[in-house]
Amino acid sequence: MTYYRRRLPHWHPPGQELFITWRLHGSLPRQTLPPKLNSSPGEAFFHYDRILDEARIGPLWLKDPRIAQFILSAIEEAQHQEMFKLRAYTLMANHVHVLMEPIAPVAQITRLIKGATARQANLIISRTGMRFWQDESFDHWIRNSAESQKIRVYIENNPVAAGLAVRPEEWPWSSASRPIV
Repeated sequence: MTYYRRRLPHWHPPGQELFITWRLHGSLPRQTLPPKLNSSPGEAFFHYDRILDEARIGPLWLKDPRIAQFILSAIEEAQHQEMFKLRAYTLMANHVHVLMEPIAPVAQITRLIKGATARQANLIISRTGMRFWQDESFDHWIRNSAESQKIRVYIENNPVAAGLAVRPEEWPWSSASRPIV
């Protein structure tokens, strides 16, 4: 099992699905605190995800269809390179949720996707030498099929919960509206 720690602990057991979220650099203010100092990582994740869903602060570059399409293409390309098996995804205005079963090391997967998309997205919005993605991602290893299904529903309903769509199938940047091939 791969384990490393930055600000968050990262457990990556082989053959297990992972729920991964990464966000735009500057999408959460530094002073944002979790609901309680002793909150679990899961509670803190949902707290921060609600702030991200509101999209009231920070960059919202993923709203640009050119950038969103480029990110989806990068995710699909990594899947076609057999780096992971994609189960579900959604792109929001300032963050991305992915449910996958990694085949390659997760750090390699996220470095490939985030690296390629950061450069291209910065070109699209005429920025150079600026960070696009936050360095660290949140990940959670899926323990069983019931949890996998719960996370999949969460991911695909995220645009509905954020008030961006009435039904998951209406959101164009989600596996709910695009078949995973």
